[in-house]
Formats: sequence, structure tokens, C-alpha cells
Amino acid sequence: MKILVCVSKAPDTTSKIAFTNNNSSFDEAGVNFIVNPYDEWYALVRALELKEAQGGNVTVISVGGVDYEQIIRKALAIGADDAVRIDAPESDALSVSSHIANYAKDKGFDLILCGKETINYNGSVVPGMVAELLDMPLVALASKLDVANGVATCEREVTGGIEVLELNLPAVISAAKGMAEQRIPNMRGIMAARTKALEVVSVESTAATTSVNSYEMPPAKSACKFVDPTNAAELITLLHQEAKVI
Repeated sequence: MKILVCVSKAPDTTSKIAFTNNNSSFDEAGVNFIVNPYDEWYALVRALELKEAQGGNVTVISVGGVDYEQIIRKALAIGADDAVRIDAPESDALSVSSHIANYAKDKGFDLILCGKETINYNGSVVPGMVAELLDMPLVALASKLDVANGVATCEREVTGGIEVLELNLPAVISAAKGMAEQRIPNMRGIMAARTKALEVVSVESTAATTSVNSYEMPPAKSACKFVDPTNAAELITLLHQEAKVI
């Protein structure tokens, strides 16, 4: 089974976030980037589990510049067999999706796995766009995935229960929490990653179809009010007059 895993870079969750160019651009200065956790912990690890159980090959793919190669090597160290970097800027989600689809369309992949979203943009649109561009079925937000005899069986949480879906391969699946457990690369994997194939594909840049007007930080948290546990009346008054439901 040939599996393609889409991976992206994201700021480490401990990074201090700032913006430049009149708050229209994310300031990457001093930011430590990691593999997007949904791509790494769930999509990539489940792909490796399927390969280990059934045989095959796992390829990771990213769209970005040379700075992406650090996160790609991390994915190779975890266990991916080879990697592809599409040498193009991340102009927007449609551009990224188009580059991935153009690469994958004639490569015979049985399964394309993505994390459900990136932790820096939370768009959750790339998996659907890739599926549409490749004319493949999509299951979004899957928390469980099994493959047998060319059929993928997925589970995902819905209001009031669990939805079970079956679809014929090839297909695109976006992975949510529960799909797999995080793996830590060992020294052998780290050393092996240095010699694994990383193909760089040059493409013509595509114009972005969306633009960012500005970013803004969320409002600072307000101070907490503490109410004596015996004073229910005060608590009720505060809930009615001051509490905000978000």
C-alpha cells in the first residue's frame, strides 16, 4: 500500500507570537518550528502502523522552502520511507492543495492522510481541497482508521455518538485525536533519516486566491472573581449580570 502523508510546519506552542507589517504578517523571528502535531502524531503514525501491518511505503510531502527540510527530516526519523518537498511558497490553502494534488495525481497512492488542521491557522480545508482536486472521497476528522481489501473503515465523533464510514480506496482521510499515539524518534531513526531520499520538486508559483488583512491577539484574560461556597445568591447574581457565554 502506497501512502502519502501531508505535513506542515507550525510554531512550537511555547513560542511568543508577534506580527509585523502593520499586523498583516506573522513574525517568524526567533520562533522554533515543529511538525504540525495533527500531521505528526495522528496522520503519520497511523500511516506507519498500516505499513507495518500490511507492508508498503510511506511518503511525506510538504509545500515550502528550504526551511521545511528540518521538519521533513523529523518525519523521516519517525519512520517515513521517503519525502517530497514542493519548492513553492505557502501562499494560501488552495495553492498548497493544488501543488500536493498535482504531484500525487499520477503516483498511484492508495491513501492520502493529513492532520485535521494546522495549529497555527486551524483552517481544516487542505484535506477537502486535495480530495476534490484528485476526485477522491474524503473522510474528515476521523478518529479511527482501518484498511482491508481496498476498503477504508473510519470512525469519527458526531453529536450524540460515533459515525462509522466505509469507502473504497484511493481516498483522502484527515486525522483527529484518537487516530494513533505519538512516537518519539530514536537514535537509529534519526541517523537513518540523514540518508533517506528527499526529492525537491520545482514548480511555478501560483497566485494566492485569498489575502490576510490583519491579525490580532485575543483579549487578555480578566481577573477571576471568587465567591464563598456558602453564598449561592451572590454567585447567581454574578452569573446573571456579568457572566458571558462564548
